[in-house]
Amino acid sequence: MRKSVIRELLKVTQDPEIISFAGGLPNPRSFPIKDIEGCIHNVMENHGEVALQYGTTQGLQELREAIAERSYKECIDIQDDDVIIFSGSQQALDTVGKIFLNPGDTALCGLPTYLGGINAFRSYEANLTGIPLDKDGMRVDILEETVKKLLKDKIIPKFIYVIPTFQNPAGVIMPESRRKKLIDIANEYDLVIVEDDPYSKIRFDVPHIKPIKAFDDGGHVIYMSTFSKILSPGFRLAWSIASPELTRKMIICKQALDLCTNTFTQFIANEFMRRGSLDLHIMKLRELYKPKRDIMMNAMDKYFPDGCTCYKPHGGMFAWATLPEGIDTELMFLDAIKEKVAYVHGKAFHVDGGGERSMRLNFSYSTDEQLDEGMKRLGNVIEKKLEKRKAVL
Repeated sequence: MRKSVIRELLKVTQDPEIISFAGGLPNPRSFPIKDIEGCIHNVMENHGEVALQYGTTQGLQELREAIAERSYKECIDIQDDDVIIFSGSQQALDTVGKIFLNPGDTALCGLPTYLGGINAFRSYEANLTGIPLDKDGMRVDILEETVKKLLKDKIIPKFIYVIPTFQNPAGVIMPESRRKKLIDIANEYDLVIVEDDPYSKIRFDVPHIKPIKAFDDGGHVIYMSTFSKILSPGFRLAWSIASPELTRKMIICKQALDLCTNTFTQFIANEFMRRGSLDLHIMKLRELYKPKRDIMMNAMDKYFPDGCTCYKPHGGMFAWATLPEGIDTELMFLDAIKEKVAYVHGKAFHVDGGGERSMRLNFSYSTDEQLDEGMKRLGNVIEKKLEKRKAVL
């Protein structure tokens, strides 16, 4: 096991003077506190004795039915028995690792990819092989070549871990054609796809795109999503959708982890959905985060030196910037902290040790003023690094 770079950074950035773009934190202004207070009152008044009790391992029946209904509208062929409620997506990822991975096994993931997934899978002593991304997400042509090579070497990949929509950290979207090709690869080589989908509802200027699971006609996809980014991370509620066989194994695994997910917060989330509040809240999130995305992008254009590049994210919570040759963002982090600004360096998201010139920047948490000022500070740090490098050369 290794320390989470992001968790450790959050300790460093507790200084109130530091403008932090490091965490994947929703904006606290987005929390529907009054609505949740009303839900809590209703739950305690009408379901208190059940809501304060242990629950089933698979999760609250009413909540699973509500999730199944929403998922069906997104073209996922699903029954409520295919849904498990987890204590956050991290537990779901850990469950996948526990089920599939023995020491020395190989799994495939994006290059870069979510640090929490890397840590979860590496804790079972797995070998993670990275598949490069481009502006359309994971390169499925390289993925297929890699699968063929591994099979030729008698190595069977245990699963493919992918974040297809507003990928963390890169922010890119995998188009439908690649999603279908990914299913074709899974069907042809009998592979499992772990589809992690925390951000797809937080879209700004692109239409909805069907999840990979919507094209899954062979039961190869384990779909995961969460309430952390669209309601409250403090609830620690996420869910998976998978075939009956995989769901059964995941339930058995979860029984040994925590017996059941927090019953009380499940009742609250279900009441919030029952009232029709979730879709309205998601619309408010989009309205809140899109201007913040724009402020960060405009500030980057204004304050970052030439040679810096960044794909403009069309949703989610992150921008992925790449700096000029010769700058190591891990080494530069201490300079940034001195200037009271923080980010996550790119190496944390690369299983191959790469990403030294990249950084992940969160735009959802900071105030509008902090976004502009923080990017100004960061631009100054980069400028100083480039000047020192020129002086050495």
